[in-house]
Parts: sequence; C-alpha cells; structure tokens
Amino acid sequence: MSDYTLHPGTAPLLVSLPHDGTALPEAIAARATEAGRRVPDTDWHVGRLYALARELGASIITPHWSRYVADLNRDPEGHALYPGRSETALVPITTFAGEAIYAAGDEPGAQEVTLRRTLYWEPYHQALQDELARMRGLHPRVVLWDGHSIRSRVPMFFDGQLPDFNLGTANGVSCSRGLQDALAAVLRERADGGAGHCSHVVNGRFKGGYITRHYGRPETGIEAVQLELAQCTYMDEDSFEYLPERAAPVQAVIKALLETCLRHARGIEA
Repeated sequence: MSDYTLHPGTAPLLVSLPHDGTALPEAIAARATEAGRRVPDTDWHVGRLYALARELGASIITPHWSRYVADLNRDPEGHALYPGRSETALVPITTFAGEAIYAAGDEPGAQEVTLRRTLYWEPYHQALQDELARMRGLHPRVVLWDGHSIRSRVPMFFDGQLPDFNLGTANGVSCSRGLQDALAAVLRERADGGAGHCSHVVNGRFKGGYITRHYGRPETGIEAVQLELAQCTYMDEDSFEYLPERAAPVQAVIKALLETCLRHARGIEA
C-alpha cells in the first residue's frame, strides 16, 4: 500500500493535501484510544473539495495515513511554527480537544518518532520535492497550494470562531506580493460577497505550516500558499458529514483561487 497518491498534472500548479489521510497502521491503531481511532482532527473531505483541481491540469498529492501517524505539515526537527502558542507535534499524542491518542504510558518515544519520520514523513516530502522539480523543468514558475481545513472553534489554538477562509503566505515570504494581493482580491469579491457572505483573513491565526514555509521560495520560481478552511463552511463538524449544497459555493471560490494561481504562474495579468 502506497503512503501517498500523486496525480501528475500538466499545469504549473501543485495541490498538496497533507492532512487528508484517515488510515492508521494496524500496530498503531491497536495502541490508540477510541478518540485516537476516530482521527477527529482530519482535514475532512478536502480531497473532495479539491477534486476540481484535476480539471485545471494541476498535480495533486494526498497521503494515505492520518496526521496522527506523522504530521506532514510539521518541522521534522520539532521547531515551533508559532512560538509561544499551542500547536501539535510531528507525532501528536493528544487530539485538538485534549483527548489522549494513546493509553497512558504507551505514547511514542523518541526512537519511534524518528522511525515514523523515516517511514511516513520522508516519502511524502520526497515525492513533493520530486514533483516540484519535475514541474520546474516544464515551467519557469509554479505555485504550490497547501489545502487544509479545521473545526471553526478550537480553543486549543484560537479564541472564538475562526474566519471561514484563512489564507497564509508566511507573512508574504512564501509567495510574491502580486499573488497574495490577487488571491485576497478573489476572497473579497467571491467569498465575502458571493459564497453566503463568508469571512476571510490573510496571515491571521494560520500563516502557513512547514510545507508553505519550507517550499515557498519565490526567488527560485516556486511560490507557496496555504488555505485553511473553517469546516462549518462545507460539512457538519460533529458528524463529519459532507454537505454538498453548503460545499458548492466554497468549491467555486476554491476554483477561482486556483485559477488565479495559474494565471499568475503563467504570467497572465488579471
């Protein structure tokens, strides 16, 4: 069984969905608590939301395993993304709600964390690097889009309710100002005014994780952007049920954002 699925496209756009996986290896599932086996902190249904990217010619990479096995969007050396704020580790031991993923005393130790990095984290990132290199061989500029979603209320990470669309560019470091401004304009027009009057923020609580920050190097021809969606925009947050009618306008905004990335990568003025 492959650790990930990669669909190579023809366009200068790569969509990464690092928290789309839900599976747990048998040996890990056997040690997990009931809360852990539910994998509640999955970025539920983002693969379905972003299926339209294939029609745009984008490459798409998605993992098989849950983020509880190894979080693909965390620094492998354990460096904090948001110093001084709560965040989860490369191999998390609690859910976002503070529930234990493993029975007391059975949490992964340092040796197991290193092994999981080798077995699960590294293959995804090697594939990501290889695909970006292939694409740069075909295009002078490419955009890496890191797609995420999270419950709209997670007290561990933020107070109150999260904005619906959370665009992150590492405070403008991972992509050009032109791309950031163009994407923000789409959100002002299509999200705030069109998708049920959704809210948005640029470089708010979520500014981009390891993938956005590590691979986004505009000077090398690779620009990276993260979108964190509040899950209430397209699904039932308690049952994890996908709600097509609610999701449809969100998908329309996602499509407009990805089309904007493509125009930017191809040097086409909006």
